[in-house]
Amino acid sequence: MTESEWIVGVDVGGTSVKIGIISAKGDIYKKWEIKTDKSNGGQRIMEDVWNSVQQKLSESNISSDNILGIGLGAPGFIDGDTGYIYEAVNIGWKEYDLPGHLKQLSGLPVFVENDANVAVLGENWQGAGRQEKNVIAITLGTGVGGGIIANGEIVNGANGMAGEIGHMTIETAGRPCNCGRAGCLETIASATGIVRQAMELIEAGNSESKLVEHFENHGVLTAKDIFNYASLGDQEASSIVHYTADVLGLVIANMGALLNPSKVLIGGGVSKAGDQLLDAIKASFEKYALERVSSICDMRVAELGNDAGIIGAAFLVKQKVLHVSF
Repeated sequence: MTESEWIVGVDVGGTSVKIGIISAKGDIYKKWEIKTDKSNGGQRIMEDVWNSVQQKLSESNISSDNILGIGLGAPGFIDGDTGYIYEAVNIGWKEYDLPGHLKQLSGLPVFVENDANVAVLGENWQGAGRQEKNVIAITLGTGVGGGIIANGEIVNGANGMAGEIGHMTIETAGRPCNCGRAGCLETIASATGIVRQAMELIEAGNSESKLVEHFENHGVLTAKDIFNYASLGDQEASSIVHYTADVLGLVIANMGALLNPSKVLIGGGVSKAGDQLLDAIKASFEKYALERVSSICDMRVAELGNDAGIIGAAFLVKQKVLHVSF
């Protein structure tokens, strides 16, 4: 392979680590995954990552001299300026100088950001964002993540907590959240929150919804099931979808008044509901938002799927080393 500048993009998750060799133009040359070894507080993860990268570089005849740097997205509370990880509960890291450790192993420049921030960088560089300067991304999965680009730069805040959209308080007397508080957006709009709404309906025992029948027959219910029954006209499934979308539209409208984005990107597993969910969120957003905010804002489903993290991690290196921005 002959390419003057390659970038290694890494996306650390609780189950697997996604890794890619990516060109400076944003094209994925090679991508793969390794298992996340969370034993002993995740101490071996970076060794596993670098050993795997070395093997793939050797197979591809790429010298580390041609690597511009390593970009890495990780879950948890991270200092966006230094990449220092204060805590990543799902991995086991605490007070961890990840970039220092990986730089020592690799001899390459290393840059680390929160995984949601890295994903929005990827989507804006090569996906649905189309390289806009003001973008909000919301990831609806097991939890609710978020990333914000303002004036072409990721917003980190004073200690890395900016963009924690999932932990905006929506219901002051709401359900407990994993963060230790109650009524967060995550308790409503995540896949877990959507299922929780349905299970409360089922447990109340006075419903004729198809959701009840489905749960009795299968013993389990997923967010996908709820969207399916809503599309078939089940009234209570539709009510759950409508409430979830209404809350999301309100949150985005309020964020719009602060940030005035030209793009809002909805990603994560829940976004696979497609237009059924997106159209409902748009309607709610337009109901609550200032007209001048909604008129300039294009809302769409994210495009890159699981590749957003490694592509965004590569763009992080471009930003830091080549000083490029959107």
